[in-house]
Amino acid sequence: MPSRNSYIGAVEIGTHKVCVFIGEVSNAGSLNIIGFGECQSRGVIKGAVNDFKAASDCTSSAIQSAEHSCGVKIDEVYLAQTGGHLEGFYNEASVNVQAANNMVSQMDIDTVCGLAKAKNLPEGRMVVHNIRRPFRLDGRVVPNPEDLVGQKLDVGYWTVHGSEPKIADNIHVIRGTMRPVGELILSSLASGNMVTSPEERQNGILSIDIGAGTTDFVLYRDGGTYLTGVVPVGGTHLTNDLALGLRLTDGQAEKLKLRFGSGVVRTRDKAEKVWLNGDFAIGDRQFPKHSIEQITSLRVWEIFEVVKKKLGLAFDPERIAAGVVLTGGTAKLPGITEAAAKVFGVPARIGELPMSINERVRDPAYATSLGLLFVGMNKKVEAAVARPRRTFLQKLLQSV
Repeated sequence: MPSRNSYIGAVEIGTHKVCVFIGEVSNAGSLNIIGFGECQSRGVIKGAVNDFKAASDCTSSAIQSAEHSCGVKIDEVYLAQTGGHLEGFYNEASVNVQAANNMVSQMDIDTVCGLAKAKNLPEGRMVVHNIRRPFRLDGRVVPNPEDLVGQKLDVGYWTVHGSEPKIADNIHVIRGTMRPVGELILSSLASGNMVTSPEERQNGILSIDIGAGTTDFVLYRDGGTYLTGVVPVGGTHLTNDLALGLRLTDGQAEKLKLRFGSGVVRTRDKAEKVWLNGDFAIGDRQFPKHSIEQITSLRVWEIFEVVKKKLGLAFDPERIAAGVVLTGGTAKLPGITEAAAKVFGVPARIGELPMSINERVRDPAYATSLGLLFVGMNKKVEAAVARPRRTFLQKLLQSV
């Protein structure tokens, strides 16, 4: 077990905001959220850093704010990864069980896993995650094939890879703050694990996280991650569409989106109008509510259609009995679950964060950052459990 409590930081460098949570992992393996910092993002477009100094300054500010709020310094950072440069592919392998009695050994497992992950990437790409799908022994799905009897062992990996320079930029931003990076975690995996239950993942569920600049999704089947993806479009594009369609500044369009935007068109009366500010002062203007809903709903519909297309044949309504769950800041748009249900043909809902989380941050916009924190906690606990085992094994080997 760790000699002292450790302090892990979850950092999400998003298009709209940089968000930092600090968690205290106790010796008993529990997690307390003790610090929070947030800063308006700069130098980031669609999840990728395009101005290093601006991104570094706001990230450093958010980290310092979080550390100041709880009076501790972060030991290591778990960093969210998103962006249109991320791609994934599936590769599988099979081996014949080597033992004469057909009992699967750890060597068989290591061999088939190694073969399934052994696929060269194009130059300039690096692996972010290798996500294993369930083992199959003679065609039957088994969570752990070791010591089971069979002849042929199969396994496949969903491998996510990204642009090496863009990932390096993100890491460089954190290292510039003198905090070590513990691990890179896909945004979709972080938020998906926060808003879905083990039962839902077993039954099949699609989690869609709609942020400001990107939409991250993860499809779960048979209790595990089946496929992930990123669409470089998010809530900011709804704002841009309103700005262009109604000839507004981005700030004015954002205000209209938050007050009157919708995932579906509900207003029947096309003559119904709403005020931009509502104070009836000089400069205040009226706009057709029907037009606002039409513009935002078209973009929402398009985002879901692109996600569905990226899923391809993997999307099977019969195999996602738990439906679609939405999270991310744009998930708060009225009518968005109705739009998702129409596009995907399954029930849709807004993901709820655990009631144990402070109400102030129990918001879909923080699902990714909170998910990072819980992933970090699990890593710490796993490491703490594994450490004594290694020590025992080392002592055993030394005594032989």
